[in-house]
Amino acid sequence: MSDSNFYLGRLVDAKTAKPTTTPVEYDPADLTTHAVVTGMTGSGKTGLCVALLEEAALQGIPAIIIDPKGDLTNLLLHFPNLLPQDFQPWIDPEMERRTGKSMEAIATEAASSWRTGLKEWGIGPDKIQLLQEMVKFAIYTPGSDSGIPVSVLSSLAAPKIDWESNREILRERITSTVTALLGLVGMNDLDPIRSREHILLSNIFETHWSEGRDLDLTELILQTQTPPFDKLGAFPVDTFFPPKDRMELAMVLNNILAAPAFETWREGESLDVQNLLFTPEGQPRHSIFYLAHLSDGERMFFVTLLLSAVETWMRTQTGSTSLRALLYMDEIYGYLPPTAVPPSKGPLLRMLKQARAFGLGLLLATQNPVDIDYKALSNTGTWLIGKLQTERDKNRLLDGLESAAGGIPRAAMDKLISSLGKRVFVMHNVHEKAPILMQTRWAMNFLAGPMTRAQIPALNELVGAGEPAPVAASASRRESKPQPSVEAFQPVSVASAAQPEAQPVAQANRPSSIVNRQSDGSLTKPTLPAGIREYFLPQNYSLPEAFQSAKKSMPSQAMIQGVMYRPTLLAAAQVRLLDRKYGVDSEVTKAALVDVLDRRGVVRWDDFPYVGPSLEKVENMPVASARFSSMESPLNDSKMMTALQKDFTDWLFRNTEVIARANARLKVFGGPDVSQAEFMKACSDAAREGRDAELEKKASAIDKKIKSVEDKLIKEERELRQDQEDLRNRNIETGLSGVETVASFLGLGRKKSLSTSVSKYRMAQNAKEDVQESEDAITQYKRELADLQRQREEIESVVNDSWGSVVNDISEVSIKPKKTDIYVNLFGVAWKPYYIVQSGDETIELPAFGAE
Repeated sequence: MSDSNFYLGRLVDAKTAKPTTTPVEYDPADLTTHAVVTGMTGSGKTGLCVALLEEAALQGIPAIIIDPKGDLTNLLLHFPNLLPQDFQPWIDPEMERRTGKSMEAIATEAASSWRTGLKEWGIGPDKIQLLQEMVKFAIYTPGSDSGIPVSVLSSLAAPKIDWESNREILRERITSTVTALLGLVGMNDLDPIRSREHILLSNIFETHWSEGRDLDLTELILQTQTPPFDKLGAFPVDTFFPPKDRMELAMVLNNILAAPAFETWREGESLDVQNLLFTPEGQPRHSIFYLAHLSDGERMFFVTLLLSAVETWMRTQTGSTSLRALLYMDEIYGYLPPTAVPPSKGPLLRMLKQARAFGLGLLLATQNPVDIDYKALSNTGTWLIGKLQTERDKNRLLDGLESAAGGIPRAAMDKLISSLGKRVFVMHNVHEKAPILMQTRWAMNFLAGPMTRAQIPALNELVGAGEPAPVAASASRRESKPQPSVEAFQPVSVASAAQPEAQPVAQANRPSSIVNRQSDGSLTKPTLPAGIREYFLPQNYSLPEAFQSAKKSMPSQAMIQGVMYRPTLLAAAQVRLLDRKYGVDSEVTKAALVDVLDRRGVVRWDDFPYVGPSLEKVENMPVASARFSSMESPLNDSKMMTALQKDFTDWLFRNTEVIARANARLKVFGGPDVSQAEFMKACSDAAREGRDAELEKKASAIDKKIKSVEDKLIKEERELRQDQEDLRNRNIETGLSGVETVASFLGLGRKKSLSTSVSKYRMAQNAKEDVQESEDAITQYKRELADLQRQREEIESVVNDSWGSVVNDISEVSIKPKKTDIYVNLFGVAWKPYYIVQSGDETIELPAFGAE
């Protein structure tokens, strides 16, 4: 036997129906023209397919194996030592009950049977050991973490081939992907030409893929609401597919993401076919996709995505005449029907026609030969036909084979098929002269039967398969353009305070740094319902300031990779406080930025004061290529937002006030713009004026008396001075007159009469009396004046005391606004920016907005 060929079994003599010793070899290059295996349950079809895959593994040919029922998991059960303890864990426990034997005895029999069977077919333990070493086996379980999970959503990423030169191929893949996706949500049998749902989603895919940009399911749902284009054909998008209807489609697609069971579809290894066929070191893989746990719709969805991924990978390969890789489907019933057009049919048809040029072989198996498209299989180079269940199956197969490659004579084939027994197959190979009968060889793997999902972890552990292979770096993507602002969904209602304790919804008020969050968010901004305004807070932090705000040291290699916007609630109002009585006419700005929102729509506004830069710096457009996190209630519910705005207005009405100072007795009032010192000065000035007025009023009579006495005193003092002068003169005259009289008596001078002297003396006495009288009057006036001044001081003291206490008679008055004087100028969703920062091997998120 040639080591370069597949060893499938031995020839069977058509006349005697007995096996010969002639081995049946198969050139693997013949598989580039594909092969179909058909046969009823118990015909040996699974054993033949396992043998084919074993031979491919021995040749180092990688394979992707689609296993709908769980039979192909047996490909991992190869035991070079053929020990009973190797077989025992994989034997059906029911065998113990049915046979009445112990599990050890059953395992011993199985090991003996395999040892004998392999020896009979000339297969030694070295072959099994080589099988174990040549390829890396692994079982993948999409939609489950029993095996290696598969992130099917990665299939929405832009293929790594040039759009311009592969436009037709990629559009076909888009058609298949969209058909599968719509089929997953129950929209089956949609015409890609007539279905507006199909047309819309296909155009969204093409917009992204043609620009080399990835698409994920979240992005697709959001862009279903807000398409990244204005027209579809000649019509505006809203005319072709109204927003209300697009919302319904988005809600249907959103059910996929919302379903808890779908979470495992988003995790795991991507459908990177190169990684599924080869390890990073270049070792071939046999990757088995176990689908027994999936529903029919899920199975069709996944198989379509996988087939499309394989087809795209195929297009990236160079031409080859040898078998480069193998794609095996264990049951094609339902995936390649004769009349219906399921999403899987397109990629299968294209690969059947074109895969040969790329060295990709398709091996397709079915136990239902009635419902398959024989025209599609007409170019298949190899047919392997086992025992069929009914005459109808045989006739349908013969009808189909008449148009198959090589033109098989119906009568000859009918005779061959009718004579088939277990493990005996007709092999028709267009590369050979005529069909042959063959008996399949013994499988090297233990054929334990279908495995359950619970057994998958142990199977993977058996062959050392666990963690998914590293995913190849994605091709560079072009920057996406920011999408126009529109409205989003997810309604909730405002709840009263009497409801149970709130469950807060984390929004933008997160820890200052969030590790590995770059995959979060979408390039498409969530839409907002009509009536909800939105704003974009500025990036007022530099990168060093962002690290400082997060209380982290900034590494030298830190670089901003992008911006993530997270939704918050921004509320701001101008409040006028007017009270003419108190002289108050003030305007107050109140603002709140709510980072954490209660699902019931309850906000404690006092806990969320706005502390950012001036509200005039709030922007109305996002930065280019930013990502957006998801939107949750109550931010996306018009009724709740309206109720919150009313609540904000009520809060302002209850909690906004200014304090005015008042001195009612002085009638002095001061608003918040008047300082305490200024107000006290105004009160002192008013009190001084009031005191002066009262003092003037109460002291006016005494002041008149004081004035009268002061006038009299002045007059009397003037008269006193005159009297004193007159007295002085009289005294002089009296003295001279006395000297003259004495002289006349002595005869020394002219005679002077005595009467003259007496007269002058009397006048001097009168003058002296006048002086005394004036002095007495002055003394009296001074006493009167002192008494009047004392009385006036008493009046002044009383008045001063009275007005002094009035100055300090100050009260504070709370001035509140009228509701009509509250103007809410900002209220809506405020997108708060965060830097996505690459720092070494770590991607972190830091605030780009905050207090200045």
